[in-house]
Amino acid sequence: MPMNAFSRFSSRLLLCIVTVAVGFAPVRSLAQMFQPGEVLEYEVSYLGILLGTIKMTVERADTLRGNNIFKAKADIDTAPGIPFVEFHSVFETWMDASAQYAHQFIASSKTKAGWEYTRYDFLTPQGKILVEEGIKNTKQKEFEILSPKRWNDGLSLFFFAREFIKSGRYVNVPTVINSDTSKTLINFRDIQRENLTLNNVKYPVKTLYFKGEAKWKGIYGLEKDFEGWFSDDEARVPIRAKMKVIVGKVDIQLVRWKRANWSPPQGS
Repeated sequence: MPMNAFSRFSSRLLLCIVTVAVGFAPVRSLAQMFQPGEVLEYEVSYLGILLGTIKMTVERADTLRGNNIFKAKADIDTAPGIPFVEFHSVFETWMDASAQYAHQFIASSKTKAGWEYTRYDFLTPQGKILVEEGIKNTKQKEFEILSPKRWNDGLSLFFFAREFIKSGRYVNVPTVINSDTSKTLINFRDIQRENLTLNNVKYPVKTLYFKGEAKWKGIYGLEKDFEGWFSDDEARVPIRAKMKVIVGKVDIQLVRWKRANWSPPQGS
């Protein structure tokens, strides 16, 4: 799988896991599920073949441009043994403490030429998104997207979903991905409770199951319907996701975690 293709592919897998809504009234309280030091690790596979891993980390609470935020990071890597490819990418988001939208996002990918990066500054008071692209910390391209909306990136959506999965709404998600604006539809209105079997958990895991539709088309035909399962508890940890590509469905599963006083909730 080409390096740039895997980068785009991985960003959409993240989007699959975390696609959520932004139609809520702004609040300034801290989102319930944030826990600095939390680490969630996922394996991405197709037909039982391991393609790569995604590691999510909540780093700290902080401030940015006068806003209370949480800083989080995702490390995305190819699996050992994938032929002709060695890939590493890092996503970083500075999301509002309400978990409703992002203030800044940086995606960095390691290439032969060095670290390529894309940066979004969500300047909502100015009604615009500032997009910067470059390599080795040298800016090569910069442009603005004019919009009065509040936006999410592919990583902040991961946490947005956790905060609002029990909202009971069918919603439209304004999302910036690949330096462009898009949207995803998510059905939080018809949530179902399901017991899910995981390889590394000895008991059925109690989850909340939902469906959605990506209104964009990505690499290898990545588009349309997707499915997600979050833990049915206060932490609302994303446990599993599935999304369609040309040949079938890609599977993303939680395999390791570090969160104080938490383990997957036991179902019946």
